Amino acid sequence: MIGPRSGPMLQQAVSAPTPGPGVRIWLAAGLTDMRRGFDGLAALVQQQLGKDPFSGQMFIFRGKRGHLLKILFWDGQGLVLWAKRLERGRFVWPQAKDGVVSLTPAQLAMLTEGIDWRMPARTWRPEMAG
Repeated sequence: MIGPRSGPMLQQAVSAPTPGPGVRIWLAAGLTDMRRGFDGLAALVQQQLGKDPFSGQMFIFRGKRGHLLKILFWDGQGLVLWAKRLERGRFVWPQAKDGVVSLTPAQLAMLTEGIDWRMPARTWRPEMAG
């Protein structure tokens, strides 16, 4: 077994997919059955979100327990399904039960790192101009 339960391993993080310029990022509000794979999530995108899973846009899903995240997108050759499981904590999710929420690339980066993307706190604020 590989991972924190089995002992030391390389400390190299695998980053989330980076959307290209103009790519829309959609977070599916509510809970998703995380047993769904490529076809199940693509069908959910079409039927419940009213979007085209083959458009190049990114679609993000979270399960009931909140520790598993899946991102589905079309890369021009096929569907890509990226997944991440947090060993501690939960991915921050909107309160809405259904629909979609649009994210920026910066919010996507925070979300995939387990950071609260809704109201990020600034580390400093300028006191005076000039």
